[in-house]
Amino acid sequence: MRKKVAIVGAGNVGATLALFVTNSGLADVVLYDIVEGMPQGKALDILQNTAVLGVKSSIVGTNSLDDLSGSDIIVITAGLARKPGMRRKDLLMANAEIVGGIVKRLAPQCPDAIYIVVTNPMDVMAYVTLVLSGVTRQRVLGMGGILDSSRFKTFIAMELGVSPRDIETLVLGGHGLYMVPLVRFTTVKGIPLSKWLSKEKIDALVTRTREGGAEIVALLKTGSAYYAPAQSTFEMVKAIVLDEKRMLPCSVYLQGEYGANDVFNGVPVILGKQGLEKIIELELTEEEKSAFANSTEEVKSMIKILKEEVKI
Repeated sequence: MRKKVAIVGAGNVGATLALFVTNSGLADVVLYDIVEGMPQGKALDILQNTAVLGVKSSIVGTNSLDDLSGSDIIVITAGLARKPGMRRKDLLMANAEIVGGIVKRLAPQCPDAIYIVVTNPMDVMAYVTLVLSGVTRQRVLGMGGILDSSRFKTFIAMELGVSPRDIETLVLGGHGLYMVPLVRFTTVKGIPLSKWLSKEKIDALVTRTREGGAEIVALLKTGSAYYAPAQSTFEMVKAIVLDEKRMLPCSVYLQGEYGANDVFNGVPVILGKQGLEKIIELELTEEEKSAFANSTEEVKSMIKILKEEVKI
C-alpha cells in the first residue's frame, strides 16, 4: 500500500518538496494551505509535470485539514517568516500558535503519522509538535542538520574545486547560528579537511555555514532559501518511506543523550520506517561539548518562553 505524505504549507518549501516527492513516485501527496486555490493550482501544475516525466503519481491540493486524514508522514512547513522590526519572541509565539493548531487538529486524524518539522524556529516547533501530538519521540523529527551539512559541503567543494559527493561532514546543534560543524569528522575522500585547508580558512567556512541562510536572504531581499531545505526534507521522507536506515543529522528530543534533557537539538540519528530508530552518540571534545551545550541552552530559552506564555 502506497504511503501518504501530507505537506502542510504550500509556500516555496512546501511546494518544492511536493514536487520532489511526486516526481520520485515514492508516495501519494496531499498539499495543504489556507490560501484558497493556491495548493490546488500548484498540485495540478506538479501533476502535469509528471506527465512529461512519465511518472505515475498522485498529488492533490486542499484547503481542508480533513483531507490529510490517515497520512503516514506529515511535513510541517507552515508559518510566518520574520519581518523587519519583528521581535524573535513575536515570531516564536505566532508560529507556535500556527503549528500548535495544526498538530491539535491532525493528531486524532493521523494516529500513526511521523512528523517532520521545518517551520522556524525549527527545534522549538518540533518540541511543540511532540507535546501537542502526544506521540513518542521516535515520531517527531526536525529538519536542520542535513541542510546545514549540505551548506558546509557546498562551501568546502567550492573552496577545493572538488565534487561534494566526495565530502563527508557532520553538523550538530540547533539550526542557526548555534550550529556545531564537526570539523574533525569532515573528510574529502577520507582525507581530513585539516590536510587540505588552514585553520583560518576552515574557520571562515564554518562561519559562512552558520550564516548560510542569512546570506541567501540578503541576496534574495524578499524571501529565503527553499530549494536546499526542500531537498534536505525529501532525504528524510525517502529514508522513512524506503526504510533506508540512513545516518543523518536531525533534530530529535533528547533524554540524556549528549548531556541534554527535555529539548530538541541536532544529532546524528538512524532514520527508517519507524522514524527515529537510533541516536548515535559521539565522543566530543571539551570545545565541542561547550558549543553543543550553548546550542541546547538557546533552544531551551525559547521553550521556556512558550511554557510561560502559552503553558504548553
